[in-house]
Amino acid sequence: MKLLVSVRSSDEALLAARGGADFIDLKEPGAGALGGLPVAAIRGIVAALREAQVALPISATIGDLPMHALAEILVHVDAVAACGVDYVKVGIPREPGAAAGLDALAACGHRVVPVFIADLGLDFGLIEHAAALRFPGLMVDTANKTAGSLFELARMDELRRFVDTAHGVGAMAGLAGALRLEHAPALAALAPGFAGFRSAVCAGSRSNALDAQRLHALVAALASAAALAATLPDAQAQCSPPVASRPAPRVTQWPLQGHGGEQPPWGGPATVAQRSTPRNSPSSNERICASSVR
Repeated sequence: MKLLVSVRSSDEALLAARGGADFIDLKEPGAGALGGLPVAAIRGIVAALREAQVALPISATIGDLPMHALAEILVHVDAVAACGVDYVKVGIPREPGAAAGLDALAACGHRVVPVFIADLGLDFGLIEHAAALRFPGLMVDTANKTAGSLFELARMDELRRFVDTAHGVGAMAGLAGALRLEHAPALAALAPGFAGFRSAVCAGSRSNALDAQRLHALVAALASAAALAATLPDAQAQCSPPVASRPAPRVTQWPLQGHGGEQPPWGGPATVAQRSTPRNSPSSNERICASSVR
């Protein structure tokens, strides 16, 4: 499992590259779940990394755009791809027009990584449609970073199915969404191609600067969890929270703030939902798994 770190500046990008990141992801954390940086800023960060002889794959987001703005999405994809990034991440909200949007992105001529938003549930019909289109990678993320982590909004069996679907067609599978240090064992059990982090490597809020010590701790935790998982063939079962007998979540919607490689990458819908009842309540198994990296 590789480590993707989201950054907003050349200084952060170089810190991430030198601190153990495997993928560098360019985004503006203060502008929404997939907040896009100005094109000039993306171009400058790519140039700074390449001038420093950093050969890591680079991805960049286009911003939080709804599927009905497909023409605008394609314009943004063209502009971001022209900056020299390896992959362009595009959010795929669970809303009408998503399948047509995937078709257009698959035909656009750029290396696009669709990012499926977990806040309103994962649509596996849509995910399987994307898998059939042979994108270089597929990703799951969350839109509302204050509503809980990915593991509170999606069940382990759903995430495992997502990873298996992507890997089954030779695509990288990426997981992200307010992930923290204690999620390392569950991530190692799922074994995605990469896991994306921002909040966990910042001092305080995800809009604050990257912190080298937090990044170092995360790299060590992921390595430790991966090593442990390699010695436990039943690691997936041990780190899987129960999936039965959960009450259906209550959903409240509100407008999303902000609008406008090897294979990384996420996006956001026009509205997101906060679940007042988490889909994954921590089980004793999860606490045992988490304790292995503390």
